[in-house]
Amino acid sequence: MTIIHWILFLLIVQLIHFLGTWKLYQKAGRKAWEAAIPVYNAVVLMKILKRPWWWVILLFIPIVNLIMFPVIWVETIRSFGKTSTLDTILVIITLGFYIFYVNYSADVTYRADRSLHPGSAAGEWISSILFAVVAATIVHTYVMQPFTIPTSSLEKTLLVGDYLFVSKFHYGARTPITSVAFPMVHDTIPGIGIKSYLNSPHIPYFRLPGFQDVDRNDIVVFNWPVDTVRMFRDRSGMRYDKPVDKKSNYVKRAVGLPGDSLKIVDGKVFVNNQPLDLPERAKPQYSYSGTTKGQGFDPYTLYKVYDITDGFYYDPNTNQFFIQSLSEEAYERLKNHPNVASIQREISPAGEKDPGIFPNNGKVNWNRDNFGPIYIPKKGATVKIDINSFPLYRQIIENYEGREMGIDNKLSVNGTQVLLNGEPIDSYTFKQDYYWMMGDNRHNSEDSRYWGYVPENHLVGKPVFIWLSLDQNASGFDKIRWDRMFTTVGGKGEPVSYFPYFLILLVGWIGYSFFRKKKKS
Repeated sequence: MTIIHWILFLLIVQLIHFLGTWKLYQKAGRKAWEAAIPVYNAVVLMKILKRPWWWVILLFIPIVNLIMFPVIWVETIRSFGKTSTLDTILVIITLGFYIFYVNYSADVTYRADRSLHPGSAAGEWISSILFAVVAATIVHTYVMQPFTIPTSSLEKTLLVGDYLFVSKFHYGARTPITSVAFPMVHDTIPGIGIKSYLNSPHIPYFRLPGFQDVDRNDIVVFNWPVDTVRMFRDRSGMRYDKPVDKKSNYVKRAVGLPGDSLKIVDGKVFVNNQPLDLPERAKPQYSYSGTTKGQGFDPYTLYKVYDITDGFYYDPNTNQFFIQSLSEEAYERLKNHPNVASIQREISPAGEKDPGIFPNNGKVNWNRDNFGPIYIPKKGATVKIDINSFPLYRQIIENYEGREMGIDNKLSVNGTQVLLNGEPIDSYTFKQDYYWMMGDNRHNSEDSRYWGYVPENHLVGKPVFIWLSLDQNASGFDKIRWDRMFTTVGGKGEPVSYFPYFLILLVGWIGYSFFRKKKKS
């Protein structure tokens, strides 16, 4: 839905509200016209319901309003004496239209002195849980979201089993694009396995102001641009496409920013013709192969001393070994191992074509280690579109700035002429910024090299804090990586755990609360 569609929709909702409540407004001592003025009618309604004015704000927060509307419906009928369980059920299952009956047909009187406290312990619990969900939804959507690291693409900086807090406010919180969704879950309702949202209507993309832009080498959580629902299909077997905010969450490092040129030469990233200068905590890893002098390796020594986190394979018949992921620092130490006869990095040579590499058309001689150069689009920038460049920007024009924004864009080629919706074009101006995301684990990361640019409207947030880290290969207390608990994701030097300070504060707070209660008693 476009902004115009939403304005029309809101006006229709206001009309329905007026038709269904104007008599109730009068019975509460207000004027009938007050039920017809958008926003003002909600403020007046809160006064009628004896509820705080800021509840009006909750009615305009996507997802949160889905919780608040039933609350307002129930509060409205109870303010006019309809307090039975049947009344409550009727107003909810009719999506509030039961209020029309109360407004026109029921003999009701406004209860100005009604108690706002729940009449039972169950009611108290329901009220508490309801507003706990509202508060948690606001925090989850606009402030901070928990996130788990599922893969090893950023190993050494982020480990599999790290539990993060992802800041929504650093880059500016993105308001939900799906208007109807289950709160605080992503694309699937846990335990049920069904979609947690409706595909439409969509809310136009909007991002609240942040206090910083994405910097080069920032670790960023984003919605995987090419992700679609593979498990949910309609009766005809057609696949549903996910809305932007319900695509799978990915985490990578932003190595290319809007307006940059980028290329990869023998595994090394160059940005604007300069080698990428990675932060101190980033440790790129590559695959290596080699031969031993016949004695093999002690796996424990390899994994602990050389910090190998991904696969190690050894063939005693040929004395050949392969390491999936090894940092350059560890490589320098391992090559001097007394039992290593030879070791070399696995590099796909320049000119070797990989059809799985972006732009995925099999026409460029690019691979994971030798790629580009490419231009990373910037909002407002104009690029030349011809038979050679259009594959690089086709996804952007047709999907990210087309279908996902409700625009029917279609690129095609007639001979050597590129057509947009049947009309010849020779240039294109981008409508938003784009980013190039890569994992530090260069040979074990599905990143922009395979599926291309990340649009600005797919950005979710910035990981800032590791509150828990679990080692899947350990057990007992060893399963917890104590040195990673309560560490920051960014910063210089080795990560420092603030867990002891947290424990001190926690014990202090518990002690303070205990003595305070004892003093009162």
